[in-house]
Parts: sequence; structure tokens; C-alpha cells
Amino acid sequence: MANITAKDVAALRAKTGIGMMECKKALVEANGDMDEAIKILRERGLAVAAKKADRIAADGIVDILTIGDKTAMIEVNTETDFVAKNATFKEFVKNLLETIINNNVNDVEALMASKYLDTDLTVEAKLQEMIFAIGEKISIRRFVLVNGVVSTYIHGMGSIGCIVKFDVDAETAAKAEFIEFAKNIALQVGAYPVSYLDRASVPASVIESEKEIIKAQLANDEKMANKPEKVLEGIIMGKIGKFYDNNCLVDMEYVKSDDHEKVGKYVENTAKALGTSIKLVAFCRYEKGEGIQKREEDFAAEIAKLAGQ
Repeated sequence: MANITAKDVAALRAKTGIGMMECKKALVEANGDMDEAIKILRERGLAVAAKKADRIAADGIVDILTIGDKTAMIEVNTETDFVAKNATFKEFVKNLLETIINNNVNDVEALMASKYLDTDLTVEAKLQEMIFAIGEKISIRRFVLVNGVVSTYIHGMGSIGCIVKFDVDAETAAKAEFIEFAKNIALQVGAYPVSYLDRASVPASVIESEKEIIKAQLANDEKMANKPEKVLEGIIMGKIGKFYDNNCLVDMEYVKSDDHEKVGKYVENTAKALGTSIKLVAFCRYEKGEGIQKREEDFAAEIAKLAGQ
């Protein structure tokens, strides 16, 4: 039997990020062979990942990275905020962003098959290692890769992230006035979530559905019973206008405006002041855990369990 030293264990831990006891067990099983021990730990990582697959991972982090003219935003979920704050986990997320940009991938499946930075591991294999090392389910939920001029915003410790893309010339994009303007738009997107960029982006089916809802509301309103059809149509169109105001970025009231100026007007005025053309092209907003069913904690039952009741 090989003599496993504390130095050997520390070296394996440095290579894998996995706990000392697990590293020692793997080295003993591998009879001191470092490469074999790493293989054993990876295989165990697969087993651990499978066991945790059904757990709910609704915490985590949203992060953003820009390299050159490419910007990537990703949401990676964990089970607890404790892991989300872990330095090793945050470095992993940053490296995923760099991998996305370097490999120019556009979906999670392609990312999983990509090489993780300059290692021999795929992203999927690295993810399994992370799950084993950290001891929680980790899920790469979604990401987006954007080329061109953008402004970004991360709220807090990564609870919300957003990217806004602009069509503007390079000279203007480098100006401090534009950078400040673009950051304001990104802040608006982060603070006030909307579904669409502008009216043209709203599907006709959505507007028709809204009209049907409004018509049903008017039909159930006794005060509207004897209103002429033309008046009712005007009310419907007025409410549709409000729908645009609440759901389209360019139609929203700009949050820093003192005179109820809309975002679209803010863009127009900024372009005029800079003597150029600026167009809002697209935006993307991620909120950590959005739409994921959260785990319901029964603390009374947990305490009773710990107490042996």
C-alpha cells in the first residue's frame, strides 16, 4: 500500500477543489496514483451530480463579462445563497462567461460540450466536479451572447443582470455622454422589467388578447352598458396605449425624468445633443431564480427531526 502523505492530499485538493477527506479516500483507493485519484473523484462527481439532479436550485448568481465587442450574460443556479457567495463558485461562473465568448456558443447544450477554458475538461465535466466539490446542485440555466455596442448592469450581488444593445457609431460610443446615457438605459431595464422593446415587437396575438380582456371588462361594467360603440372603441384604444406604456421599453416613462419624458424621447434627445443617430436595438434582463419554484422550508419539522422527535 502506498504511503499517502498530507502533501499528496493537499496537492490533489489544489487540483480538484474537493475536500481533504474525499481526496485522501481517492488517493488510498488509487494506491497513491494522482491521475487515477482524479479519475475516481470525477466518477464520484458523476454519481453525486445524479443524486442531486432532482433538488431545487433557485438561488445562485447572474453575471456579465465583456471581451472586445462581445458581451455574455449568464444565470447559474445553486440551492443556497451561501454557495452563490463562494469565491470558487463565482470564479467558475466568470470562467463560464469567458468560455462562452471564446467558443462563440449560443445555447446551453453547445456550452456543455465546449472545452472549459484551456483545460482538457468539457464544461459538463467541470460542472460535475463543482457539484461534487461544493455539495449542492448547480445548474447552468441560461445565457445570452451579444455582439456590438452595449451597456450592462448588475444589481446587488448578482440578483439581476441586464444588457442593452445600441446601434451607434464607434466615435459616439466612446464619448462619456453616451456612456452615461447608455448606463441610464441599462439601469431602467434593471429596475423596471418589461417584455418588449417597442410597439412593433409586441405580437398581434397579444394585442388581440388584451382587447378581448378589456371588452369583457367593459361588458361587465354597468356604467358602460349604454355607451356608444365609438366611445367604447376609444376606451379600448386608450387602455391599449397604457398597455404599451407598461410593457414596452421605449414607451415607458424614463425614471430620471422630471417632466414625464419617455425612454424613446430620452434616446431621441440624447442623439440630437450628440449630433448623431442612436437606436435601441434590443435588451435582455435576467432575474436570479425567476420562474423557478422555490423550495418550501418547514422549519418546525426540521427542528423536530434534529431533536429526534
